[in-house]
Amino acid sequence: MSACDRLPVLRTLRELAELVERSPSLYVRWSRGPDADRDLSESRDGLTGIRMSGLSANPLAVEPWWEDRPVELWVARRLYDYSHLPREKGEGVRPWVLRGREEGRGPDNEPLVRDVRPVGWIEEQVIEEAETAVVDQERRWGPMRRGGG
Repeated sequence: MSACDRLPVLRTLRELAELVERSPSLYVRWSRGPDADRDLSESRDGLTGIRMSGLSANPLAVEPWWEDRPVELWVARRLYDYSHLPREKGEGVRPWVLRGREEGRGPDNEPLVRDVRPVGWIEEQVIEEAETAVVDQERRWGPMRRGGG
């Protein structure tokens, strides 16, 4: 049984938000999972191919300026902003939560993480909940990758 098979699965946006509230120094990574990333100590810049000093991930910690707004909405935005990645990166790419040590920043200012410790998978249903939460907001809000040429 692989490490991926033993990871817990986060099944609701609320469950993920509660995890973030308990342990704020978590990241989400969109890849084929911890087993596929185990031998990687670095990501590559998609534009130049240059090796970076850790694995690209996105922080889930709530920023102070968010104040007392719902953690679920914060987490929804963190997921929604990168929900295009499975379509771009191909089959088997999905989000998972990890702990790690920030080693630097990538070209999109994303943390580059080392000493990765997997925490859990994020089920597709959570992404759907995140999309609904974002769409339900009064202001127009789009994913980081927008249509166009």
